[in-house]
Amino acid sequence: MPDDARARQRAGTGLGLLLALVLAAVLLTALPDDEEQDGDDCKPHTVAEWSADDRLTTEFARYGDDPSRTDDWTGGDGTHSVRLPDGRLLWLFSDTYLGQVHGPPNPVGESYAWRETTAPLVRNSAVVMRDGRLESTLPAPLFPDPAPNQWRWPVAARVEPRSPGSSEQVLRVLLWVRTVGAAPWIYGVPTATEVATLTLPGLRVESITKVLDQQLVPDPSRRVLFGTTLVEEDGWTYVYGGDDGRAAARPVSHAYVARVPKGRLAEAGAWQYWNGSAWAAAGTARPRPVLGDGRRAGVGSAFSVVRDKGTYVLFTMAAGTGGLTTVTSYWACSPAGPWQGPTKQFSPSLPQGQVAAYNPQTHPELSGDGRLVLSYDVNWLDPTGAQAQLSRNVSLYRPRFVTLRLAEPR
Repeated sequence: MPDDARARQRAGTGLGLLLALVLAAVLLTALPDDEEQDGDDCKPHTVAEWSADDRLTTEFARYGDDPSRTDDWTGGDGTHSVRLPDGRLLWLFSDTYLGQVHGPPNPVGESYAWRETTAPLVRNSAVVMRDGRLESTLPAPLFPDPAPNQWRWPVAARVEPRSPGSSEQVLRVLLWVRTVGAAPWIYGVPTATEVATLTLPGLRVESITKVLDQQLVPDPSRRVLFGTTLVEEDGWTYVYGGDDGRAAARPVSHAYVARVPKGRLAEAGAWQYWNGSAWAAAGTARPRPVLGDGRRAGVGSAFSVVRDKGTYVLFTMAAGTGGLTTVTSYWACSPAGPWQGPTKQFSPSLPQGQVAAYNPQTHPELSGDGRLVLSYDVNWLDPTGAQAQLSRNVSLYRPRFVTLRLAEPR
């Protein structure tokens, strides 16, 4: 086996445990824009109640277990979704198992569906859902490796005009580029943020543009990748990102935010980064965190932000050891904060064993009537034994879902 292949195999199901263990010179404005200050519309938010969304969880299990094809999705993490103009829902995943799933019992007599240890593992995939039913996997990987020993993980995505004012719509997908690295960077070294442009409705990858290169930042723990979540407001797309903190520990990482005019996500020069007091053009100042004190408050390197009327709510895994099992939230009155919290926590269900929850992602396109759908990923905690465990029990590497309701704290 070539050295780069061995290194990638050691990286395992990368986004998985990285996100569990690793639990913005011309100033353009002096303060956040007036439209970001929502005044009386902004109220404190917390999770008032939540319940398991068995329908969605079961649908991914049904599709993953379907034996009729051997080139489709059987498990993955990094769960993001985007509604397409024709009504389809596109699900984007990072490291993904293809191949075939066999029904229980598995080879060691356990009552779990299982896959061969030789099942193909690709760095990204996309699955199409129509009317609530998963129906097909696009040829995978959808986004090719940019160079030897590097790969792309898709994160948040948005449909937007090809350019401002254009009547043609395209799909823009944010990509994280990571490079094979030595310990503690066993899940790859943060390298760059890219934006892919896909045609509609055909979903053909038309181009990939690098919008933020981090290779010249000497300390990998200070490199910021953007795109873990997007929020659209008043002609801007707010793009959130994070650093990896200390890759070998369970750090409280930092959240960052940039903004891009609608229709210009693929233009590096259109991006503006929050520098602690103002929005600044790329290259004029290092982005500064909007959340994270390195101890009690902060995020995992993948988190999600949603806007509820005048309030922005951020979901992340909790700080400390609770970050392996517990989701918490923060709230703010503008995209750059200040963020208040953490607020009430909840612990969604997990399979038995040494497992971790990570990457809580909201799915507004599936939400309504005051309810918000949130997914979380599950993985085996010990990376040295992950491949065997994920083969023995396919449910360990599939998204799970909860439905929750937000309200003002009592």
